[in-house]
Amino acid sequence: MAKYLITGAAGGMGSALCRRLAKEGHEVWGIDCAPVKNAAGWHFLPADITKSEEVAAAFDQIRQEAGHLNGIIHMAGIYDLNSLVEMPEEDFIKDFNVNLFGMFRINRRFLPLLNPKSRIVIVSSELAPRHPLPFTGIYAVTKTAVDQYAAALRMELQLLGHQVIVLRPGAVRTAMLPASTKKLDQFCSSTQLYSCNAARFKKIVGAVEARNVSPEKIASVVSHALSVSRPRLIYSINQNPLLLLYQALPARCRLLAIRTILK
Repeated sequence: MAKYLITGAAGGMGSALCRRLAKEGHEVWGIDCAPVKNAAGWHFLPADITKSEEVAAAFDQIRQEAGHLNGIIHMAGIYDLNSLVEMPEEDFIKDFNVNLFGMFRINRRFLPLLNPKSRIVIVSSELAPRHPLPFTGIYAVTKTAVDQYAAALRMELQLLGHQVIVLRPGAVRTAMLPASTKKLDQFCSSTQLYSCNAARFKKIVGAVEARNVSPEKIASVVSHALSVSRPRLIYSINQNPLLLLYQALPARCRLLAIRTILK
């Protein structure tokens, strides 16, 4: 039996993973700033990863209860959609605080609890290595930063005997999908700079999100990555063919395509 810490335990992917690992006989501690209605078979701790004092309190409790960990899985994250020159500064900072800085806080604090040859799993996005669509820039920028953080962390932690594994999932059937539609509606109704063709943009977003997988699928991939003797460095899950085609275009063609569609 292994012992794992999972962030974002109240979300669709985080809760699915908590259930999966607990069902497999592992002991799981899940943390989230949102409440969890049913944590049967695993331990839930309310903690906000954007607040160092709450991360420290979670560390103290898990150290007392678990003693050690065999891995940390980072499922916490938020999605945002806005114009990079119109979004409030506090929203820009918050997105980095949750998607990147919270991960840094957890790893820095919990590293002493990791057993030899432990694994850290970091959930990024299929958008991380790609050119972003307009108004998804803040999400793509934070996830690209997460990808680079993971690569740098992998290089360092190998010297301590730990492995860092990255997941780049495409669209997943969680609350993040309807949230993206709501964010898009808010942006199209509030922007002062862009006469955005909301209907056409919604079709693009809808086409990308229509090809989605269940959170249980992500949990299955994570379980595999934690158990095999030689996991991949990066797992790409549910890559969208439209995004792959878009990426294959020359840079000026991508710009022209977006101008043509959205104007």
